[in-house]
Amino acid sequence: MLDPRRPRCIAIANQKGGVGKTTTAINLGAALAAEGQQVLVIDLDPQGNASTGLGIDVEQRNFTTYDMLIEGMPLREIVLPTNITNLSIAPATTDLSSADVQLVNNENRVFLLKDALDVATLAGFDIVLMDCPPSLNLLTVNAMVAADSVLVPLQSEFFALEGLSQLMLTIREVRQSANPALRIEGVVLTMFDMRNNLCRQVEDDARENLGELVYKTRIPRNVRLSEAPSYAMPVLQYDPTSRGSEAYRDLAKEVLKRQLQEA
Repeated sequence: MLDPRRPRCIAIANQKGGVGKTTTAINLGAALAAEGQQVLVIDLDPQGNASTGLGIDVEQRNFTTYDMLIEGMPLREIVLPTNITNLSIAPATTDLSSADVQLVNNENRVFLLKDALDVATLAGFDIVLMDCPPSLNLLTVNAMVAADSVLVPLQSEFFALEGLSQLMLTIREVRQSANPALRIEGVVLTMFDMRNNLCRQVEDDARENLGELVYKTRIPRNVRLSEAPSYAMPVLQYDPTSRGSEAYRDLAKEVLKRQLQEA
């Protein structure tokens, strides 16, 4: 049972690269913030793209998720505000790429993030989104151990469902070993093009195999969505009327609706 004092913690994960994890962390975070939620994005990807995409320059990242996981620095000391109301971020840099090696002999290595996300530390936040790296490494496992649920971006391409099998296996292993309450938050179809027969086939297969886990909202291929990161802002800020913005606003409402239904 979830602690009512603790915000919902969602890991955004898929071991495949280029499926829209960071895009979803940035834009879902912005859309939830626009709905009045106090949102924290935790950047666990050594590329630090979520940090960049939310306008945090490398020079501003004096302390990062590396300092939290490796040095034991409190989360509150690394969190930075963004220029988006209600949205904060715990940034990352390439230092995080050495985490697996540095933590290999730490007996508590898979619980480090969970220990950092205690109720007092997260006071004031409603939702925490964790942007995971494109691999099932120690950082991703830390996110799953700390999370209440996993949101899976699923690119609308051939072999998309086959690629989910290893992720689902990892989730099952985390449930059995470290976080029995972990569940699937939902699966969101990304880079969707209704004109493409393959995209529609992937959607049909996903809904047939995963049922209600698949969100009704589909994230389209959208030029404005692709352009926004180069301006260091979410698409909702870059072009609020674009199809990408509309899709992430719809996804945020769907996420919140599901949470209300579960409450």
